[in-house]
Amino acid sequence: MISLKIFISKDALTWFQDEMEATNGDTIRFYARYGGSSPIQQGFSLGMTKDKPVEPVVTVTNEGILFFIEERDEWYFDGHDLYVDVDHQLDELAYSYKKA
Repeated sequence: MISLKIFISKDALTWFQDEMEATNGDTIRFYARYGGSSPIQQGFSLGMTKDKPVEPVVTVTNEGILFFIEERDEWYFDGHDLYVDVDHQLDELAYSYKKA
């Protein structure tokens, strides 16, 4: 099994709290979705939604909010860690991927 990690910046955490009204006890899943663009998987992009974990392969908790990736979406990351930040010009989340 790949040791995948999720890193949520302080700005990204604030974005989740403001834009998704995420609060202590909420759970947010990152998942592979068909379409869009990604530097690591052609024809796929990263989505996120409030959801409950079923078979999480990685989790990280920030201010009581659990962020996770399900086992079924691990293939998308291809051995890369996920870094979540904010693009302040676009006022949206920005994802970057780095090999562990």
